[in-house]
Amino acid sequence: MAVRSIKIHRLLALLATTVAMTGLAGTARAAVLPDDRADVFYSSYKGGGMDIKGKSILVRKKFAETFSVQGQYFVDTVSGASIDVLSNASVIKDERKQKNIDFDYIRGKTQYSLGYSNSKETDYISDNVHFSLSQDMFGDLTTVTIGAARGWDKISQRSGLLITPKGRADRRSYNAGLSQVVTKDLIGSVTVEVITDEGFLNNPYRFTRFLDPTDGRGWNLEPEVYPATRTSTAVTTRAKYYLWYRAAASASYRFFTDTWGIRGNTLELGYTHPIANRWILEGRVRLYKQGHANFYSDLFPRRDAQNFIGRDKDLAASRNTTIGAKATYAFLPDGWKFFKRGTVTVDLSRIQFKYDDFRDIKDYGIANGFAPGAEPLYKFNATILQIYASMFF
Repeated sequence: MAVRSIKIHRLLALLATTVAMTGLAGTARAAVLPDDRADVFYSSYKGGGMDIKGKSILVRKKFAETFSVQGQYFVDTVSGASIDVLSNASVIKDERKQKNIDFDYIRGKTQYSLGYSNSKETDYISDNVHFSLSQDMFGDLTTVTIGAARGWDKISQRSGLLITPKGRADRRSYNAGLSQVVTKDLIGSVTVEVITDEGFLNNPYRFTRFLDPTDGRGWNLEPEVYPATRTSTAVTTRAKYYLWYRAAASASYRFFTDTWGIRGNTLELGYTHPIANRWILEGRVRLYKQGHANFYSDLFPRRDAQNFIGRDKDLAASRNTTIGAKATYAFLPDGWKFFKRGTVTVDLSRIQFKYDDFRDIKDYGIANGFAPGAEPLYKFNATILQIYASMFF
């Protein structure tokens, strides 16, 4: 039986896409398109029983300083199985392919962006479109951005060679943002995003557990049942301060809430330090904490204990801490032939996950002296490595 790790897949794809915007956030103006570039990207995620590797190629080309096209092809492979599905799934290896195309058009001080992506794996197909509009005003000191996106997912369940359709999910998101140059050294921004999900929203491979004295383990399993709708809201504030010796310090805070009862808080601090005309060194610390969903439980008192039940660890109360470092080296700082410059970047993150109400039942149980619900709380570490080279022309 296959196991999906959709959130990690999307994380790596997002990292690959974000490469094209490296160094632009907080400084780029809507009236100027980024330079033409070609990127080769590699990523690796290891942790929690999952091993995912991704590869990507991205090309961006602009025309007449008013129109640009960006295309990307991303492939990742996954092997392993998450801890909360191992009771009912075997370790698998699968592949996902994603294609993106994005268009940007500038007219005056307004930038229009339109994009489409398609992602396919054995039991999950996703299509997404997005549109955004950015407007500079007040002497280019203020930028207002609004955007919307729509996604359609087809979810199936794989058992050997058999693929069984499970349902569809329809996603809509809306965002609005304001970026402001406060002083010559300080830039601040605030973004609000609202996402609505409707349809089949749970993972077909995950099960909940409930007390069962007739079972030798003291508990048994039943499929998860999620609500068919979810609305989430996130508010993010960011600030970046440029220091007198060409370095910069940044801070961001994000508050998340949804109709499933989850509340999340994220704080991130960063520092950027250039060295001569060759190196850019960056460091960051990220702290995240969330409460559990209102229908989540690590151990339900009985079968069919309530209308909605879930034991996905992503719905549990948890905390994680990320420490990351990034180094960018300009191997062609002054260009070569028709290339303006070339860079290579290595980005390494270490994440420590701790769960407050999700327990490790894989290697613990009555036979080891642990009563149901008294197993050790689950925790694990993960490492994310990104390496990419960029040629600007």
